[in-house]
Amino acid sequence: MEQKKIDRINELARKAKGPEGLTPEETAERDTLRREYIDAVKASLTAQLDSTYIQYPDGTRRKLEKKEKP
Repeated sequence: MEQKKIDRINELARKAKGPEGLTPEETAERDTLRREYIDAVKASLTAQLDSTYIQYPDGTRRKLEKKEKP
């Protein structure tokens, strides 16, 4: 995610805490930017876990497997 968008999220968060609050358009923009940020963090974490290996004491390495959902 671009730093410009993260800065905008922070700007809207500061404004929301202030006395004037956010307009409905700004609230919608904030929600959209937050969702985009969360999706980017999840994608980054998934990519990192996909390239993770477990090394056992005998020296063998196995790729980390996804856990099935119940």
